[in-house]
Amino acid sequence: MDAFIRRSHLIMLLVSITAVQLQAQNPSHRQLAVTIDDLPAADASFMSASEILEMTTKLLGTLRAQKVPIVGFVNERKLYKFGEIDDRIKALNMWLDYGFELGNHTFSHASLNRVGLKQWEEEIVRGETVTRMLLGQHNLQLRYFRHPYLDTGRDLETRRQAEAFLVERGYRIAAVTMDAWDWMYAGVYEDARRRSDTALEQQLLGSYLSYTGEVFGYYEKLSKDLIGYEPKQVLLLHANWLEADHIGELLELLRGRGYEFVSLEDAQNDPAYAMPDLYVGEEGTNWIDHWAITRGHPPANAPGFPQWVVDRSKALPRRPTQP
Repeated sequence: MDAFIRRSHLIMLLVSITAVQLQAQNPSHRQLAVTIDDLPAADASFMSASEILEMTTKLLGTLRAQKVPIVGFVNERKLYKFGEIDDRIKALNMWLDYGFELGNHTFSHASLNRVGLKQWEEEIVRGETVTRMLLGQHNLQLRYFRHPYLDTGRDLETRRQAEAFLVERGYRIAAVTMDAWDWMYAGVYEDARRRSDTALEQQLLGSYLSYTGEVFGYYEKLSKDLIGYEPKQVLLLHANWLEADHIGELLELLRGRGYEFVSLEDAQNDPAYAMPDLYVGEEGTNWIDHWAITRGHPPANAPGFPQWVVDRSKALPRRPTQP
């Protein structure tokens, strides 16, 4: 019986792979959806409402001017700072006023792997209150959820129960295929920015853009080797000063690699996102890794994150929030 089950799973996997390859377009250019986590600001505990508004205005102005579709994922706990709630909600509402979309990232950035299923479900419900209200005022619905830390569950049963809960509440999980750890750079960058250390800011920016290029090159090749083509990718970024100051340079880098920016819905309608995905584990990772591990081919030799940035981050009085 076990052999029959394994054989049946293998047949289903091969059929799915073939379907993806047959359905996939082979466009002359690449396509990418950009998503931004930890709204209203990744560093919200250490920023005033006025600074959050300033950062948000700068970030969204560039994105709107360059006509990049965005879904921003909210941690509503960050709205509740005494004397600042209205202004923090105003900063969140700006995303909708600028023509972007909001999704749920749990109330307090809670990991499914750490808090347990029941508490995690409560985090989702609690994280909907303001976001649903704001979306409703713009005649929109809350439809996307992003896992904090990309933690999708330590075991397959928990993962499937969590997915069923999300479906019941009308959510689609927002995948990630590209992640260059801007959150790690951002903590060091924001410290340099506050100290007016422009030399370090530029060093960090150069390293960030270089590492982003390495990550994209690695996963472009891996996805092509794995499934026969490059799917429409989904990039994970965060609401921070690094992106507010320099997302224009990042977009230029990506356009230089041949990317056109598409909506998250468009990207995840690529047939790759319907492939079997059995990934579970203590640490979250991106969906290309999910697909590779599901097929029994764990990725190897990924670009190493610059150690000097890690060391500077550890030396800070606090650590930045992981995606």
